[in-house]
Amino acid sequence: MTNPFDGIPGTDLAYFREQAERFAASGATPAAPRLAATAVLLRPDGAVLLMRRPVKMVFGGRWVFPGGSADPADGVLGGTELEVAARAAAREVREETGLVVPTADLLPWSRWITPEFEPRRFDTYFFVGLVGAGTDAVEVNGETEEHRWLTATAALAGYAAGELSMLPPTVITLRELAGLSTVDAVREAAAAKDLSSPILPRLP
Repeated sequence: MTNPFDGIPGTDLAYFREQAERFAASGATPAAPRLAATAVLLRPDGAVLLMRRPVKMVFGGRWVFPGGSADPADGVLGGTELEVAARAAAREVREETGLVVPTADLLPWSRWITPEFEPRRFDTYFFVGLVGAGTDAVEVNGETEEHRWLTATAALAGYAAGELSMLPPTVITLRELAGLSTVDAVREAAAAKDLSSPILPRLP
């Protein structure tokens, strides 16, 4: 795949470079990544749910997909790390939006590990959650200031115009989905994914 940092705004790239330089100068050991999960809720019309985090939160001010760190309860039933991550994704969706998405409808899509220079790091499994055509009601809680249902193409246009601030994994995921015109195409693409080798972005 292309470098996740390619094409991101100059202000964001400067931020990441500053973080990387500060970390390198500190001589610190990279933080251990925490297991996390993200769900890209996808309607048949191609719209996905994006939520803007409050500034005080991790990823504050950014537009993200629902998700968060895995809780101990997510692993009570045992299973593989992927299965635990799927339960975490379903729980996060329920807590953040009020929508109930069965784990069977969560298609494993990608796996990202936060760059080593970031103080908070996550080993995040991305899932595409297939929802019905009429899905719209979203409960906005304290973890979200605003939400929008947008096609991947429209979301990328907002990002390019500087209207929607996003991190590289969100942008890359939207680019991948923008090239798929049907739910069947998304299912086929998901079936070919290999999450055993996570993506660890590095600055060029």
